[in-house]
Amino acid sequence: STALLAYLRAVRSGGRLVYRLEDLDGPREAPGSAASIVEDLRWLGITWSEGPDLGGPHAPYVQSHRLERYAEAVARLERSGHIYGCTCSRKEIAEVLSAPHGRFPASQLYPGTCRSGPTANANGPVALRFRAGGAVVVRDALAPEMAVDTATDPGDAIVRRRDGCFAYHLAVVVDDFHQGITEIVRGSDLLMATPRQILLQRALGFPMPRYLHIPVATNPAGEKLSKQTK
Repeated sequence: STALLAYLRAVRSGGRLVYRLEDLDGPREAPGSAASIVEDLRWLGITWSEGPDLGGPHAPYVQSHRLERYAEAVARLERSGHIYGCTCSRKEIAEVLSAPHGRFPASQLYPGTCRSGPTANANGPVALRFRAGGAVVVRDALAPEMAVDTATDPGDAIVRRRDGCFAYHLAVVVDDFHQGITEIVRGSDLLMATPRQILLQRALGFPMPRYLHIPVATNPAGEKLSKQTK
């Protein structure tokens, strides 16, 4: 439904639809899934102006082929003092955030433990976090306006994991800029990711695109439909 709405909005506005393959999390990618997605979209009658199969002026359109762009962005953020190393494990963060916390699920929050320097395992692999701070107002074409104090809610986002993999937040911000994206249509489950992405856009000097977050399909229990839920 998200792809169909994005296609219809692009057609109506005389714009172009960009198909980008977001494949940075290689171990979780099922073999043949990329070809299956293209086949399904074509069956629905959805076409795009640029993409891995068509090419275009902003190629490549596969994120795993754009790693140099992400590394350049991280280097810029490091030079400007926006990045710091973090050795916290998910378990350690969960222990600090055991109490309920605002609008963001605990899996998206960070209490700032390593902001002044890694506290343990300093000689081992470290993740890189973006130092958040300041108010962000998210204006969406469908959702109500949302004001967020990013210093604590949701806190500092990872931009590069311990294993060297670049994070979704960083990759999409870099790609949206370099591929000339002016409107982002996606599911409402990603609405809470927007404040962090707006901060990254500001730090990198990128313009902010327009956003449209649409409701996602759920099962009777209210869970988003996915490979894990039916």
